[in-house]
Amino acid sequence: MTAPTARRRVVEWVDGTPRAREDRLITEEPLEIRVATPGLPDRRLGVTMRTPGHDFALAAGLVLAEGVVRGRDDIAGIAYCTDARLTEEQRFNVVTVALSGAPARTWQERSLRATSACGVCGTDSLDEVADLVTRLPDHRRPHRWEPTALAALPDLLRTHQRHFDRTGGAHAAGLFHPDGTVVVVREDVGRHNAVDKAVGHTLLEGNLLDGTSDGLALCTSGRIGFEIVQKAAVAGVAAVVGVGAPTTLAARLCDQTGMTLAGFARDGRVVVYAQGDETPGQA
Repeated sequence: MTAPTARRRVVEWVDGTPRAREDRLITEEPLEIRVATPGLPDRRLGVTMRTPGHDFALAAGLVLAEGVVRGRDDIAGIAYCTDARLTEEQRFNVVTVALSGAPARTWQERSLRATSACGVCGTDSLDEVADLVTRLPDHRRPHRWEPTALAALPDLLRTHQRHFDRTGGAHAAGLFHPDGTVVVVREDVGRHNAVDKAVGHTLLEGNLLDGTSDGLALCTSGRIGFEIVQKAAVAGVAAVVGVGAPTTLAARLCDQTGMTLAGFARDGRVVVYAQGDETPGQA
C-alpha cells in the first residue's frame, strides 16, 4: 500500500535566494468503493480522492453517510478487492463493503473524482438528510456543549495532526467527549474524507448509533460546509466545531436537527451559530 506521505526535492526561495531541500507531500490517490449485497453482483458506490490509510473506516463512514447502512450490524465485512483484472497498485485502491442484507437505501452510481472535497455526496436537500436521520437509530443529542469547551477543541485536534506536521497538506477531523477526551482523530487530503474516516472508525468499533456516542462533538480543521454537518447529523453527533466559517446551509441543517454549530474557534475565540433549540440570531 502507498504511504500517506512522500518525499520530494524542492527549491525554496527566500528574498531572491534559492535553497534546495527535501519536503514532504501528502499522498492523494483514488479509492473506489463497491457494495456487495447477498445474491447480487457488486455495485460501485463511487470514487473519491483520499490519502491512503484507514480505507475501511473511510468506506464505512461513506456508506453510513449515504444511508446505505443503518449501523454496524448491516456491515458483514470490508476488504480490498480481489478482482483478478486489477493491477497490484489498483488492488489497494478498491474496497468492497459486504452487507449482511439488503441496503437500507438505494443509490445512483457516481464519481467524486473531480475534487478531494467530495461535495454533497449524493444528498441534494435538507429534507433528504432529515429523512436519513429520522430513519436511523435513536439520535437524541442531550448534551449541550459550552462555548468555552468548543473553543478548546481545535487545539486538542492539532496535537494529533501528525501528517499535517510533516506535510502541511492534510486536513483533520476528530470526535471528542464533553470532557475533552479524544475518541478518534483522522487525517486526509480531503476534509470530507477525514470526517468519514473518524465516523467510520467509531462505527466499526461499535461505539456509534448505540447510545454510547451521546454528546460527542466533531471538530474539523477547515470550514464547515453542509456536507460536514450532514455526516455528523447521520452519525448522531451533538455538536460541530471548526476553525473556519460555516455555510448558511450548514447552519440551517443544525437548526433542523438540534445540533450545536460553532466556527472560527481559535485562540480562545469561538462564534456559535446554533445551539440546540436556542439558535443565536433567531427569535
